[in-house]
Amino acid sequence: MSADTLIGCASAAAAVAFLLAPGPPVVRTRPVPASRSEDRALLLRWRPGLAALAFIGAWAFIGGALGVLAGAAAALFAWRVLGRAEGPGARRRREELERDLPVAVHLLGACLDAGSAMTGALDAVAGALAGAVAEELGVVRHRLALGVDPALVWRDLADHPQLRALGRAMARAHRSGASVRDAVARLAEELAAQSRARTDALARSVEVRAAAPLGVCFLPAFLLLGVVPMVAGVFSSMRLFG
Repeated sequence: MSADTLIGCASAAAAVAFLLAPGPPVVRTRPVPASRSEDRALLLRWRPGLAALAFIGAWAFIGGALGVLAGAAAALFAWRVLGRAEGPGARRRREELERDLPVAVHLLGACLDAGSAMTGALDAVAGALAGAVAEELGVVRHRLALGVDPALVWRDLADHPQLRALGRAMARAHRSGASVRDAVARLAEELAAQSRARTDALARSVEVRAAAPLGVCFLPAFLLLGVVPMVAGVFSSMRLFG
């Protein structure tokens, strides 16, 4: 067995050992919905096979001991990328939370303005909005009902990827002693402004994206009816007076 083959086999074995090594334990602060868990489990189930395909593809393209090293690098890259990829269920939940958060904060502020307590306002908002926002606010409501320190509850919510704005505003209000109702009202205005800005940006991007297909459709007609006759006329004139 040659030295290059030994080096390649050793590199492949080291890569496989690194890929199959158990990662650090994941600590979750809130329950994960079943759909997200299933999507994540399916992605992780396919990850070894896809990493193996990446190894085989790189090795077949380059060949030899260098191909083994490239395959190990490709497998490692595929393993890491697939481990961090967002499943379809997680992406839908994230988009739903980002879409419904301004409405939830507006309803929460309206309930507080009407004189409702925080737990009652959270119940009303969770009942009015179904889906991911209702689930997350229901967790907050249950923790408050169990007697957990409100500052701790909102500080934990500040670590949420999509609801961090609400958690930070409420935690800041509890820490400074400011009015919770005013904090929610200001946050509702900020989120509404951000939502309008995102909508305007999306509308402008739609106009830009729509211009390309229209240009592709009208460009051949413009060339055939405008440019081609003009060029033909110029060349015929040149032949006439040449």
